[in-house]
Amino acid sequence: MKLRQLEAHLQEVQGFQEPKVALEQYVTPAHIAAHLLHAAHVQYGDVERKTVADLGCGCGVLALGAAMLGAAAVTGFDIDGAALAVCQENLSEFELPCIELVQTDVLQLLTDAGTRWRNHFDTVILNPPFGTKNNQGTDLKFLEVAGALTQGAVYSLHKSSTRKHVIRKASTLGLAGEVVAELRYDLPKTYAFHKKTSVDVQVDFIRFTHKNS
Repeated sequence: MKLRQLEAHLQEVQGFQEPKVALEQYVTPAHIAAHLLHAAHVQYGDVERKTVADLGCGCGVLALGAAMLGAAAVTGFDIDGAALAVCQENLSEFELPCIELVQTDVLQLLTDAGTRWRNHFDTVILNPPFGTKNNQGTDLKFLEVAGALTQGAVYSLHKSSTRKHVIRKASTLGLAGEVVAELRYDLPKTYAFHKKTSVDVQVDFIRFTHKNS
């Protein structure tokens, strides 16, 4: 599937009905999701016929895109049942049966109850909370979990302004980070405290791999 085709399909994905600020719920823009997934698929061969996890899957943009690109199986994890209900509607609309949804706190996937998921996937994708609303460091906690779920590649989005910190922290987790692209995240007015109609946020699309692999 070509990049433009993938982006067009992802633009049809239904978003959050009542986004929760505490969870920093924003729909991943279709153009960003498409670029991330298409690069992972075409440049690195990390999607087609691979088992893929989407951490904090929300309404399922990344999970759906991975399935559209031929992933063998996709598992979406999210703490919010309402978001997963929307995601399930999207799955039904696109008729993608290879996606499993798991309601759980992503940050608890490394506990005893979550050990079944360690090294379970070929590839992990995520658009984590950036930690800008009383959740500082959440993106790095998500990254730590992502690294534990695979010995393959992790694809993640992070604010460009935090690049040095993210790469340095990833190194302490045994991960080497490569900035694949800088993208503009057009953040629409979503919550009452937002003053502007939209804000452009510079984000890094980073591919992480294990140093010992």
